[in-house]
Amino acid sequence: MPVVSSKGNAMPESPIRKLVPFAEKAEKDGKHIYRLNIGQPDIKTPIEAINAVKNNTLDVIGYSHSAGFESFREKLSSYYAKHDITISSDDILVTTGGSEALIFTMGSITDPGDEIIVPEPFYANYYSFSTQSTVKVVPVVSKIENGFALPSINEFEKLITPKTKAILICNPGNPTGYLYSKDEIKQLANLAIKYDLFLISDEVYREFVYDGSEHYSILQETELNEHAIVVDSVSKRYSMCGARIGCLVSKNKSVMQTAMKFAQARLSPPTLAQIASEAALEAPESYYIETVAKYKARRDTLVAGLKEIPGVKVSLPKGAFYCIAELPIKNADHFAEWILDKFVVNNETVMLAPASGFYSSPDKGINQVRIAYVLNRRDLKKAINIVKLALEKYND
Repeated sequence: MPVVSSKGNAMPESPIRKLVPFAEKAEKDGKHIYRLNIGQPDIKTPIEAINAVKNNTLDVIGYSHSAGFESFREKLSSYYAKHDITISSDDILVTTGGSEALIFTMGSITDPGDEIIVPEPFYANYYSFSTQSTVKVVPVVSKIENGFALPSINEFEKLITPKTKAILICNPGNPTGYLYSKDEIKQLANLAIKYDLFLISDEVYREFVYDGSEHYSILQETELNEHAIVVDSVSKRYSMCGARIGCLVSKNKSVMQTAMKFAQARLSPPTLAQIASEAALEAPESYYIETVAKYKARRDTLVAGLKEIPGVKVSLPKGAFYCIAELPIKNADHFAEWILDKFVVNNETVMLAPASGFYSSPDKGINQVRIAYVLNRRDLKKAINIVKLALEKYND
């Protein structure tokens, strides 16, 4: 009998989606589920994007350039300029989501067996993409006790070997919500230059920063031009997850030329989604301001509610729309299954993402969950109450 590949067997399950069968059963049983497990915003997509698709006059939905529409890339260049990032349209490659940008990046800069250092917990699909690219993720552990701040640069330096090709960060972070400071970015930049490494920054949550903080991009470090690679996406910024449009951004011409070969192999990013994404850039500044204000209010509601639950530990996210909560339990995977399958309050329950899937180190995060505060405040309060009552029952 033919067998699947060792690479296929090594591919991890999504910690975000692996509980779907339990959720489907709960819904078939008539339960309402508050989904805190996935970063699917309920914020409306900009009307400019919706209308651009509704009102387009295309007779044929054809291929685009493999790098994406030139007009879209030029508008993206103008968008970055507003954030003090000087980038030309030639430094941008439009991809099918930020996911494809990461896959193209790993394919362009690594060979099988190479290593990428990543602060953990990290976005779970980094591990999937590295497995697909036969690259080894080398974790450097950040801790909830200090809000998942950047580990000491010495900790990174200890992990560098001849096989190390890059350091990968998410800023602001998924799943922690941590926002790297300008000083921390400069420390990482100096390390990348010292050891001639790439520094990859996933900046898809750039707009979502709170408490007067500012996002500082690796692309603002001019000495890092040959080392910096940014992954970006419209999914979260414009509440357009289903559009599957992202981009890879770098001033390193060799990287961009290599990534283009991967882009040509998949032909082109989706045409209608590019039309929508280009139009989304025309959204007024008020769209960002109102969206950030909503997420900040939700963050405050969630964190305050979690802190009132005995035994729960949570850090205050400075960006994105996620937080990691440590629960007074032994196994968050079991608890997440149990709460969907066995627990209800007024025929309602909650779906969580066990945090162990956001770590590659064994036995890390096993009593933690990632919570996405993408629900309105009323629903968040209901969900927090369900978690509180569930923990009481579970620990009984």
